[in-house]
Amino acid sequence: MYRIIERRMIVPNLHEFIVEAPAVAESVKPGNFVIVRPDDAGERIPLSVADWDASAGTVTSIFMQVGGSTAKLARLKPGAAVPTFAGPLGKETEIGAFGTVLCVGGCYGIGSIYPIARALKEAGNTVITLLEARSSYLLYWEDKLAAVSDKLIIVTRDGTKGAKGHIDRIPELLQRAGAVPDRVIVNGCTFQLMRTAEITKPLGWKTIVNMNPIMIDGTGMCGVCRLSVAGKMKFACVDGPDFDGHEIDWDEFLARRKTYNPEEVDPLRRSSCRSHF
Repeated sequence: MYRIIERRMIVPNLHEFIVEAPAVAESVKPGNFVIVRPDDAGERIPLSVADWDASAGTVTSIFMQVGGSTAKLARLKPGAAVPTFAGPLGKETEIGAFGTVLCVGGCYGIGSIYPIARALKEAGNTVITLLEARSSYLLYWEDKLAAVSDKLIIVTRDGTKGAKGHIDRIPELLQRAGAVPDRVIVNGCTFQLMRTAEITKPLGWKTIVNMNPIMIDGTGMCGVCRLSVAGKMKFACVDGPDFDGHEIDWDEFLARRKTYNPEEVDPLRRSSCRSHF
């Protein structure tokens, strides 16, 4: 059993989840993920790692409450425990001296982009971090990301903080900053991954996207996270989760992403979890 140090809602529907898992904390790298089960009967939930403390033996993730299993996870209190916290899994994000790197984060990806930005800064890169949200009340960890970035750019769709608009404004905002990235790394929802890759492709900016959103089993056994990359079948969990965003078949990916939406929502409708929020 793995003891929960903290579980709190940091913005609506997003939870910070800190677990005591010394073995994971000792070996985790930026871009890795863990598999969590909220109880013995719970399904496996892949969560990207957002931070860790090797000396304290703790690992932090940010998760979104979507269906029945994440609703169970969102009800757990500090001091409780989860039966499964397996990892680190997946290939770590490539960290090198690239030059100027744009890190794009949205939703739960704001958390998981943090260790990547930190490692890139430590490797000597100029790090520009762009956070995107529907509104300012959905932003978090701004101070943490500002501390590991040379420049922090915020975009909100309603204009309540930073530039008004969407990630479509990336080229314009970087031009204002006088920067041309040598690499772009994106963590967030499927639309953000796809749209950023579409924007950067004609500009020739190499773009790495984290394909965590379609994973379930996390070990390559279920086959749910398969996708086409440069015409070849890959598994997000064992071959990734990072891939070149310009090589992914996004039409196929988005079709697969919607396959189990009704089944995901149905347990929440029938669950008592909804009465607690």
